[in-house]
Amino acid sequence: MNSNDQAITFGFTFGIYPLSVAGTPFGLAIGPQDNYDNIQSAMRDLRGEAKKLIPRTYLIYTKEWESKMFANADLYSRTSLMGDLTIGCGDWTNQSEPEIELESWLGFIRRIVQQYGTQLASLQITNEPNLSFMEGSKPYMMQALVEGVMTAKKEARELNLPIKIGFGSVPDSPVAVPHFWENLAKSGGNNFIDSVDFIGHNFYVDVFDEHPLDLKEISASVERILRNLREQDLVKAGIPASVPIRVTENGWPTGRNPVSNIDRTYEQQAKVLETIIHAIYTLRLELNITHYQLFGLRDADSSKDDLFHQYGILRDDYSKKPAYDTFKKLIQELGD
Repeated sequence: MNSNDQAITFGFTFGIYPLSVAGTPFGLAIGPQDNYDNIQSAMRDLRGEAKKLIPRTYLIYTKEWESKMFANADLYSRTSLMGDLTIGCGDWTNQSEPEIELESWLGFIRRIVQQYGTQLASLQITNEPNLSFMEGSKPYMMQALVEGVMTAKKEARELNLPIKIGFGSVPDSPVAVPHFWENLAKSGGNNFIDSVDFIGHNFYVDVFDEHPLDLKEISASVERILRNLREQDLVKAGIPASVPIRVTENGWPTGRNPVSNIDRTYEQQAKVLETIIHAIYTLRLELNITHYQLFGLRDADSSKDDLFHQYGILRDDYSKKPAYDTFKKLIQELGD
């Protein structure tokens, strides 16, 4: 096999959100408690003997939540779920939240790298900083992102840890923060660009639309979203094409769409996820996409019929939906 053949066949790194709690615009979707033995069993089964499947977990920083977040980090550490960690910033449900204490925020990032860095494959600073009704609603978010990324990279370099550092984003839309990428270019600078190892992109095709898409429309939507990010948004931000994109949140929940009132079946979930993942895989070399991370492993609460509680490829008792075996097959076929 020559080097060109290796490039052509190089696969994704797959990941998955392994827990049950899901953030929504209205707060948290919660249900039965996580079973960590079942989580580890499913992770082993999905990746098989030879493939990677990296857990993606979250901490959400506010000064008031700091001790709770370290407790969560300890739990992730004990249960081997610390692979790809995202640190979100701010309580978007609290409109009266005060300005961020920047040094406390940066100190939190340093301590995470110091205490858990040997277990981290990557650290993403902010999850959806350009989503206007969540992180992007905070006036301090741009500074938190830029300073946070540079601080994380500096700490990792000083400790000689090979942690990839990145930040999150969502597609441009009416609910995205206007001029986010242009403002990032103004705020960032060379030191920031030099600190960025990847851009995480969260997107959900055919989830919140009023009218369902057919499979061809879904593939076209995936391509449009990823081309817009690479060819427009990242160019505006001054981020070169050599910096990889990661699809860091993507999924297709079952249940009922609260807007269209249309039921979403288990069988549809399997077909749509396969279509989305193949569409991203086809673009991986041209657009430099290295990771696909599914949201998520398990429903928050399978007894509730709204889609926010049914993102999983497992039900809340860890029994399989059809999409579980579909995702397992794709990991074996397309994963590295």
